[in-house]
Amino acid sequence: MEGSVTNMQLSEKITGNVSRSVNPHGLERMMAQQIETVRQRGAYAGAKRALILGGSASYGLGSRLTAAFGQGATTISVGYARPPHDDFLGAAGWWNQVYFKQAAERAGLVAQNFNANVFLNSTKQLVIDYVRQRLDGPIDLLVYSIAAPKRINPENPDEVWRSVIKPIGAPVTDFSVDLEREELVKQTITPATPEEIAATTHVMGGEDWELWVTALRSAGVLAPNCKTILFSYEGPTATAAIYHDGTLGQAKRAAEASARRLQAKLGPTGGEALISVNRSATTKAAAVIPGFSRYCLALLQAEQVTGTHETTVEHQDRLFRDMVYGRQRQVDELGRLRPDAWELAAMTQDQVARILPKITPATFTRNLPGYQQYRREFRQLSGFDVPGVTADFDLTELNQWHD
Repeated sequence: MEGSVTNMQLSEKITGNVSRSVNPHGLERMMAQQIETVRQRGAYAGAKRALILGGSASYGLGSRLTAAFGQGATTISVGYARPPHDDFLGAAGWWNQVYFKQAAERAGLVAQNFNANVFLNSTKQLVIDYVRQRLDGPIDLLVYSIAAPKRINPENPDEVWRSVIKPIGAPVTDFSVDLEREELVKQTITPATPEEIAATTHVMGGEDWELWVTALRSAGVLAPNCKTILFSYEGPTATAAIYHDGTLGQAKRAAEASARRLQAKLGPTGGEALISVNRSATTKAAAVIPGFSRYCLALLQAEQVTGTHETTVEHQDRLFRDMVYGRQRQVDELGRLRPDAWELAAMTQDQVARILPKITPATFTRNLPGYQQYRREFRQLSGFDVPGVTADFDLTELNQWHD
């Protein structure tokens, strides 16, 4: 960034349900708060060297936070987020990586970020080389937390698979929150074609997860007792048509099949391949799922009554502390970990069932408690609406980051 002006006033910009601006200082404050959340719960025995695929935001970032500041692990994060360029301040994920590494190193922990395409073979080799050359042992925790719009076919670079969020078999009409206009809008989503279903499964299923495990094992950088985990979602009946029964749900069923194949390979040496069915969360990826945001408003409002709300880092810390490495595993008939049990508990869903029909375009208001919390959580993903943080930013700060 060139020019004589170094100070700027940051302005928030939301287009539809996509945030197109960032406040780095707000993200720094949010990172400090999340680290403190983990630290207050104390240290626990877990991984020594964790590889987080998709560690720049959401459940991937939450996993990395509890691995580093709860377990004391060395952490490697792989995932692409746009860095600052010209008059663009960079994506929130890029800053999350920067601030995480800075905080980890202050705490005496090793933290490495690779801002790269997780699907590429060259990225896998980059990580393998780093583990061989720089770490004192193999990876003993592999987290797969990737939500991506597309993936190149590794066997045919000319073919690109693109994921879609669509129902299967019949169209779905539902209401979603438009965060830009702050209103509820009706959407009708046409059913996915067979080709779209297949492409979404290639991108969002477990294929690449299996490729990562295979590559790391073949290179001798995966510990025999390694635990690897991929995140899924079930949700209630209210979201089933667009999620569980749609293209995303189909992809997650494929990921569960991947987990079974991986378990057959890792189990004999003491390793584990796990699926965790996580709770609904305010994330940038979830914000664009048709109808999902309306359910989230009702859920957040219900949880204000039941007192069962968790932030992403709280959820992930409980998952790893109690279930992955602890003795409080909650599993279903398919063997999947179920930290989402709090969300799906009868007392919470009964509240949701009462609230959801009342959230319509005619009754929607910005003062709705669930909406206020949803919008605040969404804005904080980009560093806005963070208490004590101003909109001032000094562009010369960019010169000190060489991530």
